[in-house]
Amino acid sequence: MSKESILATAIERLSSNQKKFIVEVIGTFIVVVFATGSVVIDAKLNGALGIPFIAFAPFVGVAIGVYLFGKISMAHFNPAVTLGFLITRHISKGQLLLYFGAEIVGALLGSLFVKYAFGSEVNLRANSPSYTYPLPLIFGVEVLASALLMAVILVVVYTKGLKRFGGIAIGGIVGLDILFLAFISGASMNPARSFAPALVSGVWVNLWLYWSATFVGTSLVAGIFKKYF
Repeated sequence: MSKESILATAIERLSSNQKKFIVEVIGTFIVVVFATGSVVIDAKLNGALGIPFIAFAPFVGVAIGVYLFGKISMAHFNPAVTLGFLITRHISKGQLLLYFGAEIVGALLGSLFVKYAFGSEVNLRANSPSYTYPLPLIFGVEVLASALLMAVILVVVYTKGLKRFGGIAIGGIVGLDILFLAFISGASMNPARSFAPALVSGVWVNLWLYWSATFVGTSLVAGIFKKYF
């Protein structure tokens, strides 16, 4: 039996939840590498690539993850999105920890990869807002960015004709949020993406924002969709 056949047989024997866990680890790894690695690379080049590159890279990473794994796990790669899908009953309560665990593991592996492959500049892009703006505005902008992401995801899920463009649509809103909102709140939209570089770099000061506003944003939109759609 060839190695390819052995691998295919091993994959077929995995349970549905095991497959979901594996692809969520891989997908979150991809998202974090693209989202944070782009900032580290830009910093090493003294900002030569700028915000368009920093916004475009996670668009590509998210799109890749959605097209590769959307049919297996719905391509969450984000604990805040997972909570939204729990509210809309796309996943069960029993799967919540499975998704959360996979997303944290994938994010940590992504940050470690960025550290040793690209460098540790700008604290591995641990998210940070601009405190030149009032804190309520910062919090509200992060809620908005996360809400827009969840809204686009659910529109893709509920609109059959959009599914072939799902990766572009979801990756696109991530990129646009970063392009237009990151200068205020950091536009994380993803607690795992914020947690991993904070842990690896040791910079925890802003983590509370990304483990609160992101969940608020996705939960609000998921609640609205559940009630009205």
